[in-house]
Amino acid sequence: MTGARRVDVLVVGAGPAGLATAARLAAAGAGRVEIVDRETRAGGAPRHCAHGGYGTLLHPLTGPAYARLLVTATRQSGATIRTGVTALDWAGPLALHTLGAEGPGTITARAVVLATGARERPRAARLVPGTRPAGVYTTGELQQAVHLYGQRIGTRAVVVGAEDVSYAATDTVRAAGAAVVAMLTDLPGPQTTPARAADSRLRQGTPLLTGTTVAELLGQGRLSGVRVRHRDGRTAVLPCDTVVFTGDFVPEHELARRGGLVLDRGTRGPAVDGALRTSRPGVFAVGSVLHAVESAATAVREGAHAAGAVLDHLAATDHLAATDRLADTGRPSGAERADAVPLLADPPLRWIAPNRVTPADRLPYVLRTATRLNRPVLRVTQNGRVLHSERLWTAALPNRTLRLPAGWTHRVDPGDGPVHVSVRP
Repeated sequence: MTGARRVDVLVVGAGPAGLATAARLAAAGAGRVEIVDRETRAGGAPRHCAHGGYGTLLHPLTGPAYARLLVTATRQSGATIRTGVTALDWAGPLALHTLGAEGPGTITARAVVLATGARERPRAARLVPGTRPAGVYTTGELQQAVHLYGQRIGTRAVVVGAEDVSYAATDTVRAAGAAVVAMLTDLPGPQTTPARAADSRLRQGTPLLTGTTVAELLGQGRLSGVRVRHRDGRTAVLPCDTVVFTGDFVPEHELARRGGLVLDRGTRGPAVDGALRTSRPGVFAVGSVLHAVESAATAVREGAHAAGAVLDHLAATDHLAATDRLADTGRPSGAERADAVPLLADPPLRWIAPNRVTPADRLPYVLRTATRLNRPVLRVTQNGRVLHSERLWTAALPNRTLRLPAGWTHRVDPGDGPVHVSVRP
């Protein structure tokens, strides 16, 4: 839709996080709630994840069924979903330039929620040398080719990665009628559940090469093989006509960066507190743009949580307007005045989200480690003061989520400096 328009809440991104946020806001009477998404269909990545693992234990769903459920619930709530519309850049503190089939436009809102998701780094970004043949995919490209468009991908595939998404990619390869020659990872072992790793190795007969990287892609026109390098320096060629690079997700933070929002160095997404407020008053962020990449269930939970903070923001701005203390001054209003201090993940932890903390925060934290840790103790400290300590019941693995409850946040002193999360044996 061309021209300038006003809405109460603008959500950018129609994946699980954005849909859940919009549905909760519209159902709560937040006014005109609108979602824009550059894809032609709403639902996000689950649309082309034609495997189980979605829904609940009592009501399991495939990705496409889960996406349809979320889209239907959002429309029934009264929120408007506009697909094929790209948010290009900021037109003001709470306004965005957009471009769709009907032309350019500008949307101004009372609150903006960024739910732009994440993307996998392709072969070029991973600096893998060699020729540029056909047959090279990321997981998302593979799933769309197979499940959305019914395309053939080849006959023999190598899957790079050994985390949950990597094993999902092997299932997609087999669904397309191709064989998985091998999986490989530069880490010492798989980053999935022991049952899933054993099933792939024993029942499916898929070799897993650990401590191994792709040194070169081979072939002219079509991929003919990959040269791999083992940790001891040995190299070998695996004949194949398809290679799938999995994992290595990065947040789609371009809109946040262009808006001057503070980015967290660990997650590379917008820095947020426990209410999922960014550094710009009235702008919130949810889902994989904060932490690439978590489950759809986590994204939905964050969307519902952020909706409450957005409602508080709208109520606060309404109150300011009603008392003639106009909010359009650029000052933080309502909940944004809460003091937040940095929440830092100390090595070997890679990142934690949310990554700002206030004493009122209640959203559980998600974090990742760079190395395997056998039942470590998580410690939360501030200026030498222990705020929380707990031992994990299982090993912590790279590329798998760790969770930290938020029951300790009331002990945070906003004037006492950053809060650190660390591990010890």
